[in-house]
Amino acid sequence: MEESLDTILRQIRTDLRLSMDGVVASSMRTKGVDYRMNFGVKIPRIKEISIKYNTGKTIAELLWKEPVRELKILATMLYPAKEMTIETANRWIKGVDNQELREQICRNLLQEVPCANELVLEWMQSNDDSVRNTGYWLYARLYLSHREKIETIPGVLLLEHATQDLKSDSLLLRQSALNALKFLGRFSEEYAQKVLYEIESIQEIDRKMKSEMIDILRFEFGYLD
Repeated sequence: MEESLDTILRQIRTDLRLSMDGVVASSMRTKGVDYRMNFGVKIPRIKEISIKYNTGKTIAELLWKEPVRELKILATMLYPAKEMTIETANRWIKGVDNQELREQICRNLLQEVPCANELVLEWMQSNDDSVRNTGYWLYARLYLSHREKIETIPGVLLLEHATQDLKSDSLLLRQSALNALKFLGRFSEEYAQKVLYEIESIQEIDRKMKSEMIDILRFEFGYLD
């Protein structure tokens, strides 16, 4: 079993080396996406590579532990979503430290796990900014792919935490919170009005920034001509 896994890992590394793009990797480093190793392989190619290998928890766990961009993304594609538990998701989420990986794990894996709605509910109340960021992003993905899963998440609770995070110094956290509020407001006219009211009531946000947020949301809710 050990040798078999070693063989698979060598094959995957070979596939990545043959697909590497130094220009893309350099650009990512410049933008702050920092891994111990980054082959610069584009997402569609990583997806093609993933199709060559069988899904499985063991291989996915091994890949996730590696400090290599492409191996972590492959892990999100190879882990069987139906077998992921809340405990495993909470362990994995500690390794999400950049927006690309956050988007990939939500799209490839987390939106498909049976407990996805429970993860959103737990993560959006976390004291960890990065975890809340992922919770908001997963909420948005669920709205697009499995809307029925987030109908169990109290909109009032999401509104409370997301509006608080609009005050954050972190641009990524503000963007993720605003993105979640876009989808919350699409649920109903009532929620759309609540979202706009809560943001208009925030005193700690710069007036120009608040105006931009409200314009974005009014457009999303169909209130602008």
